[in-house]
Amino acid sequence: MAVKIRLSRIGKKNRPYWRVVAVDSQKKRDGAHLEHLGSYDPITHNVIQLDQERITHWISNGATCSPTVKKLIKLAGEKKA
Repeated sequence: MAVKIRLSRIGKKNRPYWRVVAVDSQKKRDGAHLEHLGSYDPITHNVIQLDQERITHWISNGATCSPTVKKLIKLAGEKKA
């Protein structure tokens, strides 16, 4: 089972809200996930909440990040500094 860290859409029409999740790479975008790792709200000032500890855990166990999640991790790191 190849694990990916990617975005899963929740929210309403024209009001996107994204969850950062660890999921089997063959599952659907909004299907069942292994673990919820954070969230991203692009509407309200790009609010990014990530559990860096768990993301590091999944990456160390072989999970790969989607390009968008890599950008969010980088942005979250810049906002903390």
